[in-house]
Order: sequence, then C-alpha cells, then structure tokens
Amino acid sequence: MSVKQSYNAESIRVLEGLEGVRKRPAMYIGSTGREGLHHMVYEVVDNSVDEALAGFCKKIIVKINEDGSVSVEDDGRGIPVDIHAQLKIPAVQVALTKLHAGGKFDKKSYQISGGLHGVGVSCVNALSKKLIVEIRKDGKIYSQEYSRGKVKSKLKVIGKYNGGSSGTKITFWPDGDIFSTTVFDAKHLETRFREIAFLNAGLRIILIDEIKKQTSEFYYSGGLIEFVKWINKSKDVLHKPIYFKRETNGTIVEIALQYNTGYRENIFGFVNTINTVEGGTHISGFKSALTRVINDYAKKKCNLKNGSLSGDDAREGLTAIVSIKLAEPQFEGQTKTKLGNSDIKGFVDSIVTSVLAEFFEENPSVAKKIVTKAMDSAKARLAAKKAKDLVRRKNAFSVGGLPGKLHDCSSKKSDNTELYIVEGESAGGSAKNARDKNTQAILPLKGKILNVEKSNPARALSSEEITNMITAIGTGVGDQFDIKKLRYGKVIIMTDADVDGEHIKTLLLTFFFRFMPDLIKEGKVYAAMPPLYRIRNRKDYYVYSDEELKKAVGKLGAGNVTRFKGLGEMSLQQLWETTMNPKTRRIKRIFIEDALEADRVFSMLMGDDVQARKEFIQENAKQAELDV
Repeated sequence: MSVKQSYNAESIRVLEGLEGVRKRPAMYIGSTGREGLHHMVYEVVDNSVDEALAGFCKKIIVKINEDGSVSVEDDGRGIPVDIHAQLKIPAVQVALTKLHAGGKFDKKSYQISGGLHGVGVSCVNALSKKLIVEIRKDGKIYSQEYSRGKVKSKLKVIGKYNGGSSGTKITFWPDGDIFSTTVFDAKHLETRFREIAFLNAGLRIILIDEIKKQTSEFYYSGGLIEFVKWINKSKDVLHKPIYFKRETNGTIVEIALQYNTGYRENIFGFVNTINTVEGGTHISGFKSALTRVINDYAKKKCNLKNGSLSGDDAREGLTAIVSIKLAEPQFEGQTKTKLGNSDIKGFVDSIVTSVLAEFFEENPSVAKKIVTKAMDSAKARLAAKKAKDLVRRKNAFSVGGLPGKLHDCSSKKSDNTELYIVEGESAGGSAKNARDKNTQAILPLKGKILNVEKSNPARALSSEEITNMITAIGTGVGDQFDIKKLRYGKVIIMTDADVDGEHIKTLLLTFFFRFMPDLIKEGKVYAAMPPLYRIRNRKDYYVYSDEELKKAVGKLGAGNVTRFKGLGEMSLQQLWETTMNPKTRRIKRIFIEDALEADRVFSMLMGDDVQARKEFIQENAKQAELDV
C-alpha cells in the first residue's frame, strides 16, 4: 500500500549561498568530467582577461601545481578589498561567495567582459575543496581562504610589496566529491590560452606545468592576422590575410580572413574572447555580407551570368576569425556557445559589406583569385550534385537502396547495432563470418580510399568506396547531414595493426572529419584495436603493443609468440574474441578535443606540405610504435 506524500510549503527547499552550484554543478560548468574540470580554469582566467580588456593586465601566469591545485595570477588592478556597503563584508568575499556578483554589472569597472555573467569565480569557489585568494593592492598583500564556497578565514594582510605590480592570484583545489577526475592536462588548456592570446594582441599568457616540468608561452603581437596564418600554416594560401577593425558606439568588430587552395571552410567566431562554437548572429552577418560582395563582384567584373554563387561557393577554402566585443552580449545557453543579439547581424553585415567591397575594388588581383575560386566551386558543386544523383540511381538497383557489398545486420534498432568498415575483401569476408549477425553489419573496402583532403567534393562523391560508406551510414554529408538518419549506433573502423592499416584508418578519419564531423562530435565513430601478438602459454593471451608484449613475456614467460600481420590471418574465433565481441574487445572512441588543432593536423598529414609533415613525424616519433 503506497503512502501519499504531501506537497506544501515545507516541500520547497531553499539552497543557501552556493549550495545550488554544488547540487547542480553541470548547470554552471557544463559537466563534472574532464571538460568541466578545465572549464574551472577558464573561468578564473577569464576574470584576468577582463582586466586585460579593460586595459589593466598585460600578463597572466597559470600553474598546474604538484599538489594537484591550479594557480592563476595576473598583473591587473586586484579584486577590491574594501568593505561592501550593502553586505558589510570585503568586496572580494562578495565576488567569491555570491552568485551574480561582480564588477561587470555597473558598466563602470568593465565596459566589456567575458566570464559567466558574474557567476564564474564563485562557481569555482563552490566546487573547490579549498581556494586561496591573494591580492596585491595599495602596497599590501591580502589573503583569504575558502572551502566548498564557505569562508574559512577572514581577509587579512599577510605582507607588503614594494615596487612590482598590483594583481590577483587565485589557487584552487577541485573537489573530488564533485569531479570524476581532478587531474589537469596542460595540453587541454593550451588551446584556450592560445585563442585568448591571439584575440588580445599584446597579452602574454604563461602556462607552467610543475608536474611535468614544462612551460608554454602564448604571445602574439599581430593578433588575428597571426591567428589566421597559424591556422593556414600547412595550407597553400591565395593571398595575404585581409584584416580590418571597426568600432561603433562601444561595439568592436575585428575580422581577419584568408583563402587557401583547399575545399574546406573554417570560420571561428568569438564574443568578448569567448569561443562561440555554435556561431550566432555575428557569424550570420559575416556570411551574408561575404556572399553578397563576392556575387556582386563576380557579376560586374568576372562575367558571372548563370544565377548566383551560393554561400558554400563563396566560403570554399576560407579561413576567417570574426571577433566581436560588446557591452551586453546575449548568449543562448549557460556555457555561451551561440550569440543571440539580433542587432549584431545587421551591424556586422553592414561593416563587412562596406570594407570588403572597398578592398575588392582596390585589390583587383586578390579579388579575382577569390571570386574565381568561388566560381570554380559552383561548377564542382553542380558536378557533385550529379554524382549524388548517380549514387541514388545506382543504389535504387541495390536491395533496399543499400550498397551491394554491405552485409547488413538483422536488427533495425540503431542503438545497439554496429557498422564495421573493414580494410580489404579478405578481412571483410572473415569479419562477415565471425560477427554477430543480429547486431553487426560489415562493409568491406577495396584497399585505400581516396584522400579527400586533396580532392574536391565532386571527385570524392564520385568514389565508389566513399559513396558506399555514405549510403550505408545513412546520415548524408555536408549540409544534408542528419544524425537522426544514422542507421547504426556505432561506426567502427577496423584495419590491420600495421603501417598500411594505420594509413587507411587516417584516410577514413579524414573523410569523417571533413564530410561528417558531427558523427564524431556525437560520439558515434570508433576504431577497433586488433591485437598485435598472441602468446600461447597453456592458454592464449593477446597483447596490443610492443610495450605490453614485454610486460606479458616477463610475467608469463616467452611461450610461442605469434605476430599477427593482418586481420585475415586470425581464425574466426580469434577475430570474434579479440576484435568484435563487445564483452572482450578493445575499441577507441574518436572525439574532437580541439577542432582547430585537428584541422591543422589533418591538413598537414594529408596535404602537400612535405616539410611540415616531416617535422610533425619527428616531433611525435617517440609517441609512435615501430612496426617491423
């Protein structure tokens, strides 16, 4: 017999102070995993960046300390230490213990700011088992300690400083009761710090990893121009970066753009140095203006007659940074991934139209290169459309519109099904016979697929192997991509554990990154990990690396060690047990941690810059395993 629960005023719980942050941390920092952990650092750093935006900070030092804490120190004005008139406590205590409290609301201390609308540093305090703030101000050094958002000591003067600069230093220890991991990764932080330094010309950010004894420094006097050059480092560019900066009524628009000979567009938007990964009105305004100016010039100067160039045509091979700084940004979502200010679209559109049209008139040789590339893109787009139509017609003659080579699974529930993309007909045949027919589909490939990094979309979409993959996966590509049409819960790349296999895996990952990036972002792409060796010692043991082999031999003894040169060399039972059985196999989920770095690496590895590729291999050789 159930007991009815009363629902009255006593049922409504009031969370005092920062309790709400500790109760629902993901609402404020996105997650309690690795991303949320590092987001804590960004929030503290953003406060220092606000000082830089206001013109008072030139250097930020971030340290990953040996005891697991992180320190962020700047040479700004220092958080105020005087008594808050309303709350009768030090202003720094207000900033660290009250949500929506800070110097960003009266528009006097900060005309422009990032951060989470005043909740950033207080959230960090709430989610730290310990936090110490030190402030250098008016010749004195102040300090105060907190724990899980609560004050542990009064603000006190711990010393004096003569000369040197004012500033703030915050050291925090993340709470292990909140986070699934409390280990900071300097490489993870570098991406954001590099962006900040590019976006704030003259600001120096120093990252010190006391655990690994490594130091990185980010300083770019050229700002956005250097940013674009850095992204296009491994690409063949058409012209020098185009750069302009305009300010109207306190809103600043700063843009740098450069075209390369490739086929991908890279547009990165920032608002008050925050990376708006989902774009927003500033990006919409930029795109519409760019398309219009290129179309106008093409019709007037390049004899464009048949219709208009599309936005995709205008942006093929484009790298652009669109940075906006404004007083009242309106974001969609707490973690600020999309700008929503409706007036910014027209504002950016107007500025870009005026500046770019003038630039094209004054630089006809550059304008002609850009417009000619867009016109070539339009021709390729029509060819790609024909290729897609051909694929549709060809698939119409296959069973269910699917590729004839596909050995599909019987289950139609996509959540628990898997598509194995397998290197070679022989391995594909083995996988077909070893699989679980109910949930595992097999698509064999004929050797190495086309390198899409060096091919235009029309050629890529004319490739039989690529069209087979697109059809089998079901989502479509580019602007037609729809994750809801995905036919399998996992797409697993399965190649031999040798150099050729790794090359084929890289070609496939390049395809997914360029044509179906959201498939990776949604966590649907995996790489199978077939074993390298079998050790037979009474029973069979499988190992997956040379390092693992040494350990295993030391523990088990030499036995009869067998090196697997390919998937086809395994028996069906071995292939099932080691590589395909969900209970015993090893697979890696592919994810994009840093889209900018991923773009740079794919361009360098799969492009024409041999010297850059050689340097990368030399730098990363120690992380690779030698295949004999």
